[in-house]
Amino acid sequence: MKKWLAVPILAIFLLFLVAVLYLGINPTTETFKDEAGREIAESIAELQKINLGDLDQWISIRGRDRANPVLLWLHGGPGSAQMPLAHKYDERIEEEFVVVHWDQRGAGKSNHSGFSEETMTVEQYKADAVELINYLRERFNQDKIYLLGHSWGTQFGIEIAAEHPEIIKAYIGVSQVVDSRRQGEIAWDWLSREIEKQDNQSDYDKLQEIGPPPFSHSQYREFASLVGEYGGNFDIPIRELALTAFRAPEYNIRDYYRLIAGMNRGGGPLHDEEEMMEVNRITEIPALQLPAYFLTGRNDYNTPYQLVREYYEILEAPEKE
Repeated sequence: MKKWLAVPILAIFLLFLVAVLYLGINPTTETFKDEAGREIAESIAELQKINLGDLDQWISIRGRDRANPVLLWLHGGPGSAQMPLAHKYDERIEEEFVVVHWDQRGAGKSNHSGFSEETMTVEQYKADAVELINYLRERFNQDKIYLLGHSWGTQFGIEIAAEHPEIIKAYIGVSQVVDSRRQGEIAWDWLSREIEKQDNQSDYDKLQEIGPPPFSHSQYREFASLVGEYGGNFDIPIRELALTAFRAPEYNIRDYYRLIAGMNRGGGPLHDEEEMMEVNRITEIPALQLPAYFLTGRNDYNTPYQLVREYYEILEAPEKE
């Protein structure tokens, strides 16, 4: 019996050892090198812990030329840190910008024992972001930086752009949150039609069990999963994104545990306080005092294209695309 038990324990230990060797113990970020393999003197590639809002949080700073404009990326979720995907998808952006990925409080590397869910408020995320923006402005000697928000990141990112145009060069909304209630209704109608087309009784029953919007946090997560299964979310399979993230040099085993825990929590604490479900940018932010750009997928039903288009049409801004 003892020998039988020793086999799985040994196997688990060996898997753990392989994971440690593969992922590394001390996270880092790869430097920029020229064709001869020499590090490019004017480049920057750093992984840094910084205190924001009395909490240690992590950022990566990467750019082929540190004199380029700074772009701060506000990831989605909450909890869906983008840093572990940057090594594959950011290469072209890093040619033109100094790209800063920030694991927000409760996400990725910043989801550690010092974090408290009670601090998950929109105002706290905004305060953290403004503190980080001012740090980057001073460090890189730039009066203004570019601010990019993705999904949840657009929710508080556009508020920062509206409230602090003096420190933001331009705002970029990727999968912009416009009207949280209407986006649920649009997605529900679309998903109902798609399920009907495929005559999938099981998914129809699942959708009816979830119920129509407004959703609780658990209902929203189930609904969003169904939207993704029918092609209304990412156009890259989740498995591929997961494998890409798993190869990130910026993360180690502990960081992946923190990442998964943060993604599993999601926006629950914010959702319960209705901070995630009471957004209507058409009435709340009809104008910006800086350029605004929106990147959105026509087949996106998580943050529907038609709402982004509608918002774009009414938005007053010095420049918009």
